[in-house]
Amino acid sequence: MTGLDLPSATATDTDGDGGVGQAARLDRALAAIAAEASELDRAPRFPRKAFFHLAEAGALTATIGAARERSAVRLEWDLVRRVAAADASVGRILDGHLNAVERLGVAAGPEVRERELAAIGTGERLFGVWGADPAPGEGDPARLGETGDGLVLRGAKTFCSGAGGVEAALVMVGTDDGTPPALVLLDCGEEVEVDRSWYRAAGLRASESHRVVFHDASVTAVLGGPGELARDPWFSRDAMRTAASWAGMVDAAAAAALDELAAHRADEPLARLAAGRIEAMRGTVDAWLDRAAAAPDTEVRATSIAMRAEIDRSAKGVLEVAAAACGSHPFVTRGRLDRARRDLETFLLQHRLDPLLTKLGAEGLSRR
Repeated sequence: MTGLDLPSATATDTDGDGGVGQAARLDRALAAIAAEASELDRAPRFPRKAFFHLAEAGALTATIGAARERSAVRLEWDLVRRVAAADASVGRILDGHLNAVERLGVAAGPEVRERELAAIGTGERLFGVWGADPAPGEGDPARLGETGDGLVLRGAKTFCSGAGGVEAALVMVGTDDGTPPALVLLDCGEEVEVDRSWYRAAGLRASESHRVVFHDASVTAVLGGPGELARDPWFSRDAMRTAASWAGMVDAAAAAALDELAAHRADEPLARLAAGRIEAMRGTVDAWLDRAAAAPDTEVRATSIAMRAEIDRSAKGVLEVAAAACGSHPFVTRGRLDRARRDLETFLLQHRLDPLLTKLGAEGLSRR
């Protein structure tokens, strides 16, 4: 397989053209996902229907073959962006799944790679990537152990998006001796306990980003070598894909704000100014996605940091302008703008960019 070939979203379905039909299926999937988003926000649960729709549209295979086809990255990001715009929680889980699929392609052994990618291709497997260690008092960090049957995983991870809904996960496992963490593949069976009381965020409520405890969970395979998850260009490409999810959430917030202004304040000069500023900041997001998609692998790390920093800044700018222009009504009534803001702010807070920017700036100054 060679990744998702995503034609124009305005294409219509035809019996004789599989590519055009795929675009129409994706349009239908996104419409269904968007229609269910508000209910999932009110009553959070794993968005299973959404992933049935995405599997039927071929969206879950977008990063199969991505290691070989660098040119497909912009289409892949457009997909991630559109899904996140329809429902940020679904986009968050899809982001992790596509990260996992790409890593299986570049780091798994041949037998594991072929088996897992074949199952993904038929819609049988949905993956998470779980890397965060628990804070003090939240359990022991996950560590590898050995039994007579082989390697097992013990301990806890947090922010495990898709927990309770994904069939398998790639888990970053730290060590106690300072060596770089391992990346392991395991099935999410009975030995993987999902603590649904831990995640109580206001945003991304259906992303199922729970605390997970591993009770001697069998490890299917160790992928690559020590520090595998942080290996570039894949680590930076993971980060860029996440930024494409942010872009979709920006689209959702912008659309909600512009609809609110058009309906209630279209004749007010300050509303028009706010609309212009929102469109300008969305243009910044578009420009950085275009630039990052064209970056060579030798520049991917620096580009990913700068890209995320500027999309982060534009996202926060859109939220600030939208709130000031629209006032309290869409927030006290829990309208679309309220959900978009909660989702986007929650996701952005999970990424600390200032230390990376500081390091990037120091490297630049040292070269002058």
